[in-house]
Amino acid sequence: MPKISNKGERMPASPIRRLTPYADKAKAEGKKVFHLNIGQPDIETPELMLDAIKNINFKVWAYTPSEGIYSYRKKLAEYYNALDYNITADNIIITNGGSEGFIIATQSCLDPGDEIIVPEPFYANYSGFACMSDAVIVPVRSAIDNGFALPPISDFEKLISEKTKAIFICSPNNPTGYLYSREELEQIKTLCLKYDLYLFADEAYREFCYDGQTFVSPMHLQGIEENVIVIDTVSKRYSACGARLGFLITKNKRVLATALKFAQARLSAGLVEQIAGEAAIDTPASYFENVRKEYAERRTILVEALNEMDGVFCPNPGGAFYVMARFPIDDADKFCQWILEDFSFQNETVMLAPAAGFYGTPGAGKDEIRLAYVLNKIDLKKAMLCLQEALRVYPGKTIPNLAVGVRTI
Repeated sequence: MPKISNKGERMPASPIRRLTPYADKAKAEGKKVFHLNIGQPDIETPELMLDAIKNINFKVWAYTPSEGIYSYRKKLAEYYNALDYNITADNIIITNGGSEGFIIATQSCLDPGDEIIVPEPFYANYSGFACMSDAVIVPVRSAIDNGFALPPISDFEKLISEKTKAIFICSPNNPTGYLYSREELEQIKTLCLKYDLYLFADEAYREFCYDGQTFVSPMHLQGIEENVIVIDTVSKRYSACGARLGFLITKNKRVLATALKFAQARLSAGLVEQIAGEAAIDTPASYFENVRKEYAERRTILVEALNEMDGVFCPNPGGAFYVMARFPIDDADKFCQWILEDFSFQNETVMLAPAAGFYGTPGAGKDEIRLAYVLNKIDLKKAMLCLQEALRVYPGKTIPNLAVGVRTI
């Protein structure tokens, strides 16, 4: 039998989707499954976006320019300039989702074996994207006890080698919800300038910041314009994950010229998606105000419920729609499979994402779980009751023991 590639062997499976067969089996058995495992919002997509698709009248479903439709890029530039990014349409390349934006960025800026330092836990697919480009993720640990704040900059510097070519941040963060401050970004900026590193920034959750906190982009920092590459997407902003439409944004002309060659090799992003995306930019501010309010209320329900459970600790995130919580369990992978396979409460159960897959360090996050508050408030409360009962009866529950750390009940 022919062998698959070494790269195929290295390619990690998604911790977000790995347990899908168990969820499907639970549903087949008649159980209701609350999906807190994946960032698929139940928020309605803006009508402007959907109406643009309904009203399409082209007679030929044609290729678009590899860099994206000009009118769309021009309108996007206006959107970003309202946020003080100071760019033009020529600073934007439209991609097939933010995922392709990251892949094209790494292919344009890194050679095989080059390293990207990423605070962990991080979005699990970063590892897969890096694998596609033969790049190497080097994790730097953030801690749940301080809410996953930026690790000390000295921890970053210790990891820098001749192979280091970039630092990658996500703010507001997936999976932790942490929102980086201007002071933290200035520290990263100083390091990038000192070692001439790229600064990749995933800004998929820009619109979702809470408690009056302000979003700061590396695009707002002075003197680092040539180093910054922003990856963005319509998926979360407009609750349009299925559109698979994203952007690579940079002021570095050499990177843009190189990225365009990779964009040309895959031909173009979708025409229909770009038509819808262009219309979406006119979405009124009230849409985002209402969505932020809804997410903030869901966050309160989730965080309060988790912290009221015996032995659970969950920081209160500043943005996005995720939390990372620590549970009194022996192994999150086992627990997340068990709750689907062997447990139900009132014929309901919960699908969760074990945190180990969001860490690059082996063994890290074994007792942590990511939860996405993407369900309506009624279902979210039901899911929390279900989870509380599951923890009560889980055979691998642990309790603190000051002498030996943790023991299983």
